[in-house]
Amino acid sequence: MTPRIDAHQHYWQIGDRAGYWPPPELNAIHRDFGPADIAPELDAARISGTVLVQSLPTENDTRFLLELAERTPTVCAVVGWVDMKAADAATKIAAFAAQPKARGLRPMLQDLPDDAWIDDPILDGAVAAMIDHDLRFDALVMPRHLDALYEFARRYPDLRIVVDHGAKPHIATKQVEPWLSAMTRLALLPNVHCKLSGLWTEAGDAADDDALRSRVRPYVRAVTELFGARRLMWGSDWPVLRLAPGSDGYGAWLAACEDDCTRFLGADAVSDVFGGNAYTFYRVGDTLRHA
Repeated sequence: MTPRIDAHQHYWQIGDRAGYWPPPELNAIHRDFGPADIAPELDAARISGTVLVQSLPTENDTRFLLELAERTPTVCAVVGWVDMKAADAATKIAAFAAQPKARGLRPMLQDLPDDAWIDDPILDGAVAAMIDHDLRFDALVMPRHLDALYEFARRYPDLRIVVDHGAKPHIATKQVEPWLSAMTRLALLPNVHCKLSGLWTEAGDAADDDALRSRVRPYVRAVTELFGARRLMWGSDWPVLRLAPGSDGYGAWLAACEDDCTRFLGADAVSDVFGGNAYTFYRVGDTLRHA
């Protein structure tokens, strides 16, 4: 039986985040979050494991995640951070890859002042090290980054890339373009995958889950049809999901995605999108077997 995997969630200690997001006014998430907080959600949803993704561009945060993963059986993979343009990037990447649950890296592209930061041959050495160590690349991008991401993905066809949160389309303003055209072109590259995650928090104010589902469904349909059953993976983006107005939370987002996945891809796709693809993409077989 294919294990159910949450392909995108976070843990953090708010005391380590001075000067970083989230600000205190986001009181739903401005506190510590750890394995005990999400455990009831995972149990209720029958989730076997999660992919723990960095949310600070610091090596200290990545060390914290790796150490936490080692003592948390439900964490089956860690996506960390390394300064990929540093002179010693390849050495740092090799050290990260040596950790048992290290599976990928994520520069925080959405926060960088240069939208084309990723479209730079200076990354050659870091990407070569990632490929050598069989690491994945999580792309935290917005629509304005997609042209540069396309050039990056085309330059490195051997690097397996996943677009986080469907590239955060402007759902609240119903601005489909240029997001849709850019994602359509990106999906033509076989090394690019996509996460069905983070969309409810892009949807703006909504009265309840039904309103959220209706508003987000066209974008869910787009990514399901573009990436299909084998290059799409579901993630909760917990605890950031707690910011979605009108949402009942983890289980409601999961149920909405399962319904829409069945609607647009068919029932046979559910096991892949909600576990199988993340299992393969992040190479979690060994970590789940030894949990």
